[in-house]
Amino acid sequence: MPFREVNSKMVEATVVPGQKMFSQRGAMLAYRGEVSFTPNIQGGQGGLASMIGRRVANEATPLMTVEGNGTVMFGHGGHHIQVIQLTGDTLYVEADRLLAFDGTLQQGTMFMGSQGGVMGMVRGQVTGQGLFTTTLKGHGAVAVMAHGGVIELPITPGRAVHVDPQAYVAHHGDVRNKLSTALGWRDMVGRGSGEAFQLELSGSGAVYVQASEEKL
Repeated sequence: MPFREVNSKMVEATVVPGQKMFSQRGAMLAYRGEVSFTPNIQGGQGGLASMIGRRVANEATPLMTVEGNGTVMFGHGGHHIQVIQLTGDTLYVEADRLLAFDGTLQQGTMFMGSQGGVMGMVRGQVTGQGLFTTTLKGHGAVAVMAHGGVIELPITPGRAVHVDPQAYVAHHGDVRNKLSTALGWRDMVGRGSGEAFQLELSGSGAVYVQASEEKL
């Protein structure tokens, strides 16, 4: 794992020759060694097609390519940071939550309506996260941002996890998601907008939940 957690709001990344990293522009706080930062015009590891796809999907958060030999401190906006290690599976996360990630990971986008059908589309409208989400697939580490800290909840077959959509950060694994209604659910157990929706995730994997209903 190239990331070392300095504290809840800062991580240190090790950059080695011949390997790229990508970070959100403006996320570099300090660095040591011979490290270069260049604007990424081809959308990261996914290339030009990935960049076009993310722009169409409004998932085109500007990235920097990080290369060289040294260490870099990353943080942004005082947000809490969670490091997620992928071992061949896919992470689903909104682009604006990405702080930094391994260049070995393949980037893409996914239409949320394809998971949960019409309710997947409703989820995007209700949560304000959009109808598309960014995907990162492969072996490597990802540092994501959240409000108020993050907890990882395992998702196992036969035991779905229900999440306040506004508190959802990301998920990975072989997971299906759908938005369901529960009359008065938010009023009773959530602190969101008062709309009675909950995000149900089932399958095998994990979901990351922040301690807030605020978007970045």
